[in-house]
Amino acid sequence: MKEQTVPYKIHLAENEIPRRWYNLRADMKEKPEPILNPATKKPITREELLPLFCEECVDQELNETDPFIDIPAEILDFYKMYRPSPLVRAYCLEEALETPAKIYYKFEGGNTSGSHKLNSAAAQAWYAKKQGITRLTTETGAGQWGTALSMACGYFGIDLDVYMVKVSSEQKPYRKAVMETFGARVIPSPSDTTAAGRKILSDNPGTGGSLGCAISEAVEAAMSAGNCRYVLGSVLNHVVLHQSVIGLESKTAMEKYGEYPDIVIGCAGGGSNLGGLMAPFMRDRLRGERNPYFIAVEPASCPSLTRGRYAYDHGDTAGITPLMKMYTLGSRFIPSPNHAGGLRYHGMSSILSKLYHDGLIDEARTAGQTSVFEAATLFAKYEGTLPAPESAHAIKAAVDEAVKCRETGEAKTILFGLTGTGYFDMAAYMSYKSGQMTDYIPTDEDLEAGFAGLL
Repeated sequence: MKEQTVPYKIHLAENEIPRRWYNLRADMKEKPEPILNPATKKPITREELLPLFCEECVDQELNETDPFIDIPAEILDFYKMYRPSPLVRAYCLEEALETPAKIYYKFEGGNTSGSHKLNSAAAQAWYAKKQGITRLTTETGAGQWGTALSMACGYFGIDLDVYMVKVSSEQKPYRKAVMETFGARVIPSPSDTTAAGRKILSDNPGTGGSLGCAISEAVEAAMSAGNCRYVLGSVLNHVVLHQSVIGLESKTAMEKYGEYPDIVIGCAGGGSNLGGLMAPFMRDRLRGERNPYFIAVEPASCPSLTRGRYAYDHGDTAGITPLMKMYTLGSRFIPSPNHAGGLRYHGMSSILSKLYHDGLIDEARTAGQTSVFEAATLFAKYEGTLPAPESAHAIKAAVDEAVKCRETGEAKTILFGLTGTGYFDMAAYMSYKSGQMTDYIPTDEDLEAGFAGLL
């Protein structure tokens, strides 16, 4: 067994919770392209976004000058329920892999939602409360975001409608039960409750839905209700901002023991957790201070970075939302109903897309479903935590990098994000263990159908 030169878990004190979020765009010399109004194709204004999003979130969405933004005291008080989260040295996994690498993971699953999503849910719910908003709408894929926002809305006393991707609602009925426990109303999407949902059902009978479909419904519902706003759990700039607490805490914890990652790895669907984890380390690169290697890992079934196009696109299937310049498979692309869950999204954060396009995110790679669950099972066996399928994409890449170190003899330091737990994903684990799990990779023809809708 390796000598434990640092504790198994590195805990920060309560007073070490970040007091400010880090705005990565402020340090980017080349900024992401502006969000466009779909009607005028001109950069969208604050006034045009206010009917859709909470006022404070709009200001954060458009802010690309202030590197640090204060976290309100009410949000900090909420964070203290589950933050700071532990940074864990994976000694047992290292031993099993016989690697000289040092593997660290930031564990974000220590709350009832079981994921990092609560970091932004708390912020957005508080801003709605502060503005006097009485109802919110949102979408959720695997259910982590819907659960997190249900928790935050229950705490701050706000009504919530959650449009949950239909196939995920069927795979994870207990997620629905948890959301309802906190007072949310959950609607499987696409549904017949909105015009967008009815059209999607008409065009794609029997579809299992997608995050793009659910976003269309949630946006329509918000725009047609009184004193209501829409909130999103990934992709947008202000969500990446809120998730920077993950990376800020990680960096502080590693500094306590004189550590710094050579490699930073995160799963990538919409991009919020990877953006949050890498934010302070990317700041070091942008400022010319350090040069870690960044890896984004996405499902082979929904490969926006690795096979998508860098183009302006809608964030939803019905074409309601503003246009964002991002790596995308096309808003009409509907991924296969596999267990990648929250990573089944057609586009990527404009921040991450720009960083990847400019070579500042060094690598994007895909992973098939069975290899991801193989890595998840290995991790559970040696580290004692059952990871979410989304998180297991990062685990797969971390294991691969550690094996490379074993082969080369390099003792690199690897940091990855363990974004959540997999205790609502037992149907997926059962499918893997029974040998019934399959891998689906879209053909070029499948992707062309999505690209056909791009501007």
